[in-house]
Amino acid sequence: MAKRRKHSTEQIIKKLHLAEKLRSEGAKVATVCQKLEISEQTYHRWRSDFGGMNRNQLKRLKTLEDENRRLKSLVADQALDNQILKEVAEGKW
Repeated sequence: MAKRRKHSTEQIIKKLHLAEKLRSEGAKVATVCQKLEISEQTYHRWRSDFGGMNRNQLKRLKTLEDENRRLKSLVADQALDNQILKEVAEGKW
């Protein structure tokens, strides 16, 4: 069994651009996947997830993901504070 790799989104975008270049030159999907050292399933999943994305869109996606992660943390902290205040108000301390 081959060792699994974790590709960054930048690496995925680069590999997809290279794959599109090779495909436009007439290479088959199996050949492209072999050159990129990925499975065909991975190639098709990446194309559905990151298909037409360019670098600007990638930066925007990362910015939004970071902001979303930060906001989720804030909401979790606020919910915990509210729960603590409710318990104190009810005298369960």
